Amino acid sequence: MSSYPDDRQYTADHEWIAVDGQTARVGITAYAAEALGDVVYVDLPEAGTEITAGETCGEIESTKSVSDLVAPATGEILAVNTAAVDEPETVGTDPHEEGWLYTLRVDELPDGLMDAEAYQGFVAGGAA
Repeated sequence: MSSYPDDRQYTADHEWIAVDGQTARVGITAYAAEALGDVVYVDLPEAGTEITAGETCGEIESTKSVSDLVAPATGEILAVNTAAVDEPETVGTDPHEEGWLYTLRVDELPDGLMDAEAYQGFVAGGAA
């Protein structure tokens, strides 16, 4: 079973968000990476794009499927991880560190984000 860093929050869409003041870093969880398999392409929003919590803001394509990225918070994209775009396999092999996806200026965090313990229970309970 994967471990989940305690310094971030998690969504039911299997993404993590590490908030530091008004900025945050976003990525997918190890659970999502394991479910996706080999990641072959990442489509991320451009810097300056406004995103809304709960809405699709990009895609991750693996050898198994294509999955939507769902914004975990409302705000403006500040930067994307070009290393993850250039080497998408990093998203699958190191999703909690080098495989982060983008940074965001957070306007609003939604209700319902989980801490690491709650997320671990969520996926252990058969989350889809």
